[in-house]
Amino acid sequence: MTGMATLVSVNVGMPGDVSWNGHTVYTGAWKAPVTGPRRVHRLNVDGDGQGDLNGHGGENRAVLVYQVASYEHWAAELDRDDLTPGAFGENLTVDGLPDDEVCIGDRYRIGEVVLEVTQPRVTCYRVGMRLGEPRMAALLVSHHRPGFYCRVLTEGDIEAGAEIVKIADGPQGVSVAEIDALLYLPGHPRDALERALLVPALSQGWKTSLRSLLEQGSSGAGGGNSGLTGPPVPAPAWAGFRHLTVAEVRDESSLVRSVLLADPEGKPLPKWLAGQSIVLRLPEEVGTGALVRNYSLSNEPGSAAYRIGVKREPLGAVSAYLHDRVRVGDLIDVAAPRGTFFLDDGPGPVILISAGVGVTPMMAMLYALVQTGQRPVWWLHGARDGAEHAFGREARDLLNRLPDNHSRVFYSRPGQADRQGVDYDRRGRLSAQALGELGLPADAQVFVCGPQSFMDDVSQGLIACGIPSANIHTERFGAHSAITPGVTDATVRAPHQPEGPPGTGPSVQFARSALTASWRSADTSLLEFAEACDVPTRWSCRTGVCHTCETALLSGQVRYELEPLEAPAQGNVLLCVATPTEDTVVDL
Repeated sequence: MTGMATLVSVNVGMPGDVSWNGHTVYTGAWKAPVTGPRRVHRLNVDGDGQGDLNGHGGENRAVLVYQVASYEHWAAELDRDDLTPGAFGENLTVDGLPDDEVCIGDRYRIGEVVLEVTQPRVTCYRVGMRLGEPRMAALLVSHHRPGFYCRVLTEGDIEAGAEIVKIADGPQGVSVAEIDALLYLPGHPRDALERALLVPALSQGWKTSLRSLLEQGSSGAGGGNSGLTGPPVPAPAWAGFRHLTVAEVRDESSLVRSVLLADPEGKPLPKWLAGQSIVLRLPEEVGTGALVRNYSLSNEPGSAAYRIGVKREPLGAVSAYLHDRVRVGDLIDVAAPRGTFFLDDGPGPVILISAGVGVTPMMAMLYALVQTGQRPVWWLHGARDGAEHAFGREARDLLNRLPDNHSRVFYSRPGQADRQGVDYDRRGRLSAQALGELGLPADAQVFVCGPQSFMDDVSQGLIACGIPSANIHTERFGAHSAITPGVTDATVRAPHQPEGPPGTGPSVQFARSALTASWRSADTSLLEFAEACDVPTRWSCRTGVCHTCETALLSGQVRYELEPLEAPAQGNVLLCVATPTEDTVVDL
């Protein structure tokens, strides 16, 4: 690093409401310079705050630093003359600490304060909102100028004009720009990932992401960026939908019917991971609108055919069709198995928790656990009574084949014929309180499926039992909960046709939301179109960087208006930068 580094400006700002795209965003991105000394504490600078503590703030992200040289770069690149200190949301504007030279773990003294570099800036849309440049999240990464966060090792006062003295080098010499590119840009060389993971100062979130990329490289999974999306998964076995034939139909309870689907030519179907699901598309004569539904596979992974369990819903046209009209020999359109909810392959204990028809993915996991027979298994299931207890006998037979199993079945309203100790173990609901009485292993991987309120209650109960939230995995059959960081006035409405004149473009089918709408050319992306329909969405950067919006593309083709920095996994789409070029079905 050449020359002396200097603190040019100290910038603070408390969170507040900002109007953006017809919404209100609570954000602390608006920072302004202050004069005189400012106290730097473990979590913040005096007078400063963050609006979204999920993405900003905390011990590892207490102080954000940005460089004068980067200001000069953006002034030229964007043809701007209005970029003043604090415009990039940083607390400290500095001269002499470039992102390609500062390394993770470097320590600096500024006045009384000692800072340690922990990670690059988090990519999010708010810096673009602050600058009036929506592409900014992608530009910061692609131009290798993200800025960086620090933790505060020694609290104290700082003031503009102070000298910045480097007092320790970060081990391994991994620069901020290098590690930012390692996560967000294609390549992810194994030796660089391993070197970065050896840096003790690197924040835990980044370590988790880099480990996932290492695993992805070893697994040969279906592309994409598992460091941003979670555990790597194989690519879908086929694109779009294909015909499968109904090989068997059977009632599993008073409300659940299983349907076995096979290749029409008798060939074995591609393998899947225990816990994954398929999407069915039913004939048009069932009705109008969306006719696609997601169903978890419930039989033994590696079987030649796929089995699903379908609960009869009072107003469900699709479930009524599968219960009343489907017959052996019928052909049904099916999309390949997908999903990130699947059994891990670790050696530790496993807890499988379900309610009602949520038992279906657990059955596939139970079969997989029987195949290996090595792991302690806890089986916890809740049903109304024996008549509604789907796959009960099948599950008991499988559990009896496991050398180390712990089964607890709860009936909320047992019938007269239900035998406690035989058909079920406890009367009442499978609740958070009940979990606390079971002595569950704190080091277990936990998989939960059922109604959303059940999964929320159970997840809280598991955390109260000492199980880390990172070990708790949930799956739901309907639309996923939205991720809209910082938006405070988001209303929850049932998905609907967009307001105004109908579109004239390709049809867009939102599989989990039971909605089909025609694309409107005024919308800039599938994400924006989904928002116009009040379909629950998940996003953060809105520029194709963070992959929060990555979603399964069940059929159709898209075009990217802004090319993603790294392509999504095979069979997926980045909604925030994609527009449909033909009729499309997305897993929203």
